[in-house]
Amino acid sequence: MTALDGRLSPGVHLIWPTVPVYVFDADAEGPTCLVQAGIHGDEIAGAHALAEILEEEWRPVRGRLLIIPVMNPPAYRARTRAAPGGLDLNRCFPGDPDAERYEPRLAHRFLQLVKAERPALVATLHESLKRYDPEVRPSYGQSLVYGVDPAPGVLERVCRRLNDEALASEEERWAIQYDPVPTSSTEVIVDAIGCVGTCVETWMGFPEPRRIEMQKQVVRYLLEDFGLLGPSGPRRG
Repeated sequence: MTALDGRLSPGVHLIWPTVPVYVFDADAEGPTCLVQAGIHGDEIAGAHALAEILEEEWRPVRGRLLIIPVMNPPAYRARTRAAPGGLDLNRCFPGDPDAERYEPRLAHRFLQLVKAERPALVATLHESLKRYDPEVRPSYGQSLVYGVDPAPGVLERVCRRLNDEALASEEERWAIQYDPVPTSSTEVIVDAIGCVGTCVETWMGFPEPRRIEMQKQVVRYLLEDFGLLGPSGPRRG
């Protein structure tokens, strides 16, 4: 596996035997953004969205982009939240390199990557069986979840843009949601390096192709806000 004692070179690196990270550098300087999916194996739209982004060869016009399409391959293969008989990877952070189970070891490995790269943005793509309702806790679908108060301005801007430009119906309307979960990857990473962190949650009530497209739209708007993608859309490799 790739050593994580410094920033990765452009290309594809294995941070776990079956977890590749794709690294793209632009010629112009700018922030680093990391987008990952598949931390829960039954939330497949984000993993498929990142696979399509890689196939379509999105490239940053400035800065640095890291993509991890499937963070938890055993759970993803089983299409279950956690690997059969295993732990919820998103409740294993900051991890333990000496744990018997793979999930805490993988969580530790991922956190080492983040500390080496120090991205300005970490976005984790999730899905939810429940449509977001502020009166129902928990409910997540169609929300950008964050764990700091006040909300990062980028999330307000992206949410507003999604609702102004990208809705196919009113059911798709997005909201930002404050919901800190201390052991989740996003919260631990934000605490560790002070970046913007968000969980992107699409509602599973929509058809899978539409959820995939919505996940790609959120990623595009986030990367455009950080300046990695230009206003004319993703640059192809």
